[in-house]
Amino acid sequence: VSDYRSALVQGKLLAKKGLWVSEFRIESGVNCGGHAFPTEGILMGTILEDFKNNRKALAAELLVLCNNALVAKGRNKFSNTPIQKISGQGGVGTHEEQQLLLKHFQLDSVGWGSPFLLVPEVTNVDEVTLSQLATAQPEDYFLSNASPLGVPFHNFRKSSSEAQRKERIANERPGSPCYKKYLTSDTEFTELPICTASRQYQQLKEKQVTTSGNSQVEIETQIRKIGEKDCLCEGLTSSVRLKNQIKLSHKLSAVTICPGPNLKWFSGIFSLTEMVDHIYGRLSITNSLYRPNMFINELKLYIDYFEKQLRESASALNEKQVRYFQKFKSNILDGIAYYKTALASITNAAKTFEELYHFEKQLMAISI
Repeated sequence: VSDYRSALVQGKLLAKKGLWVSEFRIESGVNCGGHAFPTEGILMGTILEDFKNNRKALAAELLVLCNNALVAKGRNKFSNTPIQKISGQGGVGTHEEQQLLLKHFQLDSVGWGSPFLLVPEVTNVDEVTLSQLATAQPEDYFLSNASPLGVPFHNFRKSSSEAQRKERIANERPGSPCYKKYLTSDTEFTELPICTASRQYQQLKEKQVTTSGNSQVEIETQIRKIGEKDCLCEGLTSSVRLKNQIKLSHKLSAVTICPGPNLKWFSGIFSLTEMVDHIYGRLSITNSLYRPNMFINELKLYIDYFEKQLRESASALNEKQVRYFQKFKSNILDGIAYYKTALASITNAAKTFEELYHFEKQLMAISI
């Protein structure tokens, strides 16, 4: 779930059907791998605080609804409140951060994702991509528009799929052949839905844009955005095929991989024992880069996302968009104010406060 309100809405929907949610997992909207689902600037710390303060009320409200539904179905209701765990994930990278989530925010468990891409024992990453991840620079991880779903997608600049996408554009053959058709959704040009990453769609869309009568700068901008879409159906399966020597689908070997930005602080290839020891504080395997607290990292990602969205919309902001950006900015500022109090006890607190004031100043300088 993205926030407490989301948990309440979805929990009530299921409870009214007699279904009990045994775990709500909160994931950062931007500090994650794969597709990103940004909130309207509501930071993870404030979301976790909401759950901490309201988890008993959440369980009590859902229990009433669930028991009513069970009785209506002629089934036995719960005599006691069943287990309902609250867990979290998104950008966790140190033992200290895990302990902060478990102790201060009283989570039942913490999820670790992207760092395990560097653990060959437990993830299917082919040797070439694994080597690229192990030696990557911070700028190699970026939030892209590659997904045909129209949702922001964490991407990796060194991946062979990125190289293939650029090569196709350079050869004036943008887009991908579309075999699996899992993400077909667009009917702008065809009766049957097609994928926005497909060669068919991109050629049709480019032709439309080229003859639109817009300025050359606008045409080039739109064509660039069209070409950002990439095939995920093939790309996300290639790595497991290559590693396990499974026959490639249509001889397509380009690998798409979607690590979270948190991976920039991990360099190397690790055993499962080493990763587990790192998680539980028996070993440190992060690289030599200075690592801000996970909440500061998310804050920066949200401000970057906010600035990019505002910049891309600035030429034609309507009243509704102005309200959206004002609310977004206000929510981030509320989160910063919360962190000034909540993060007072973390390691290197002085540096963290310095970073909070820096980002607050940066945000305040952005006019809408």
